[in-house]
Parts: sequence; C-alpha cells; structure tokens
Amino acid sequence: MLPHQTAAMLTWDWVDAQMLRARNYWLCTTCGDGKPHAVPIWGVWVEGNFYFSTGRVSVKARNIRRDARVVLHLESGDDTLIFEGTLVDSHESATLQAAIVRAYADKYDIRPDAEDLDAIQFRLQPQKVMAWLESDYPATATYWLFDV
Repeated sequence: MLPHQTAAMLTWDWVDAQMLRARNYWLCTTCGDGKPHAVPIWGVWVEGNFYFSTGRVSVKARNIRRDARVVLHLESGDDTLIFEGTLVDSHESATLQAAIVRAYADKYDIRPDAEDLDAIQFRLQPQKVMAWLESDYPATATYWLFDV
C-alpha cells in the first residue's frame, strides 16, 4: 500500500484509546540556551485533552514559560503517537477539574491538590498529531492538523 492511500490510516478513536491507556508520556521542551529537554511525565486524557501538573519552578515549567511550544509522545516506537503543540495554563470549570482529579486518582492513585500553590496544571493545545503502526508503515501513517 502506498502512503497516499487512506484505507489503513488510523482514526482519532485510536489516538483517544492510546492516550487513555498510556501511563507515561515523554515531554520535550526547550531550555533557555536552546538545548532540548526531554522528561517522562504523568498526565491524563480527559474529554479529548491532555493535562499534567508540575512544580512551578521545575525545569520544564521554566522552559514552558519561556517557550510553550512542545512535543509530547508516548513511549512506544511500534505504536507511535506524537503531538506537536503549545502548553497553556489550565483553568478549567469545577466540573472538568473534578474529572481531571478523578482521572489522576484512577490512573496513578494520587489526587492533585488544586490549592497547591507550588504546582501548575497545563493543557496541551495540539497543532499537529502524527501516528503510525511500525508493523504496517507507511500504510498507517496518519496526521491531523489543528487550527490554533
């Protein structure tokens, strides 16, 4: 199958399932001197959005404040899923925030404290998402573009 054929392309439901199932995510930010900074993080996929929290003075938080453009990807190179986008401060409704806290509790057995002034919660605004299955590449190579 050639890359321009669409029959084997992945669906957003596949993306949704991968993001819900993943335990660890890799976040790539840029340091002030231009060096890349990649770290594993925990996060949750709620209502089609990715959320994670970190300390306000962590390297990744400082990098995000300087340049909010990031790459987020899953651990697998066989079932590949890569997000390119921007992180924004997450100020969600009480109902949505409660769902985020429940998702963390269900997934990691922790409950983020919304009143923790040392932590900040981010939401990913994707600009491009790329996905493929290594076992059927390039037939499954799929990408989505988002208006920002």
